[in-house]
Amino acid sequence: MTDSVMSKAATMEIPINSNGGTRALAEDDSLEQAAKLQWSLDEKVGSSRGTRDLQQVMVSGPNLNETSIVSGGYGGTAEGIISTGSIKGPNMHHSTSSSSMTAEEATRGVAVEKYEAMKKWGLNTYKCTKQMISERFGRGSRTVDLELEAQIEVLRDTKRKYESVLRLAKALTNHFYNMVQTQHALGDTFADLSQKSPELRDEFGYNAETQKLLCKNGETLLGAINFFVSSINTLVNKTMEDTLMTIRMYENARLEFDAYRSDLEELSMGPRDAVTMARIEGAQEQYQVHKEKYECLRSDVTIKLKFLEENKVKVMHKQLLLFHNAISAYFAGNQQQLEQTLKQFNIKLRPPGADKPSWLEEQ
Repeated sequence: MTDSVMSKAATMEIPINSNGGTRALAEDDSLEQAAKLQWSLDEKVGSSRGTRDLQQVMVSGPNLNETSIVSGGYGGTAEGIISTGSIKGPNMHHSTSSSSMTAEEATRGVAVEKYEAMKKWGLNTYKCTKQMISERFGRGSRTVDLELEAQIEVLRDTKRKYESVLRLAKALTNHFYNMVQTQHALGDTFADLSQKSPELRDEFGYNAETQKLLCKNGETLLGAINFFVSSINTLVNKTMEDTLMTIRMYENARLEFDAYRSDLEELSMGPRDAVTMARIEGAQEQYQVHKEKYECLRSDVTIKLKFLEENKVKVMHKQLLLFHNAISAYFAGNQQQLEQTLKQFNIKLRPPGADKPSWLEEQ
């Protein structure tokens, strides 16, 4: 290859200068040709070496860990070169793994909690259902407090009777309200006829005044009856109902207590191996827990029944006296006594236009 290049260089055309002489440029031309020949040789050698390097890179593949990132412009110093082999993310990977493990552990913890709660509820429901069926078929024993059971039965009977009184008092209020409205309309009609019938003016006038007076007294009596109804409703549907709710909780606690008591008795009659002893110990703990709950609720029921009886007597004494005095004064036609009764019990009548609640009260 070198011989062909040299022969080609020997046959190259020699340029002639403007004066037509070639002798002055002979030395320069020979130097230029030698330089071009050397450059061609270097280029050939370099390209063959580059081809071998490229083939080696393609076979072995690039090493990304040796890739460099150059900071700065073209021709910058080597201080801005950062080797990517030193940029690794073990901390980032560890943080992501930790967060995912924490979320997974939290989810697993919630699932275990729900499972344990469901398991406990299912076991408790099974024991209580078994105890209830045993009691109904007469095969199981139940804890009975005779005095407390009698008081509870009296309360339930009293509540039924007071509900009947409340229902009848509401019916009386509705009927009496309709009668008062009729009297009011009748009085207006009599007053109108008194103006349009000169020959019966006095008769229509007397009746109009009587109906207006009855209407006024009827509205006063309605105020007293409404107060009576409101007080009985509070006593029955709030005070008594609150006590009965505590009684229902007490009865549920009694059923659970008997269920775990029966379970403990059954385990105690069985064999006394290691597994059974562990189960007896667990049943004993559950028995103590439900026994304390039962006794606490029984105490609460006893206290509430006592306060309810005192409150009932106090409230009904006041309300029955109000009802009696108001009804007697109304039908006796004693308007002054009727108004005095309302003042005695601090009852304020609503104005005639306040029968319908405002839009703000309806919200």
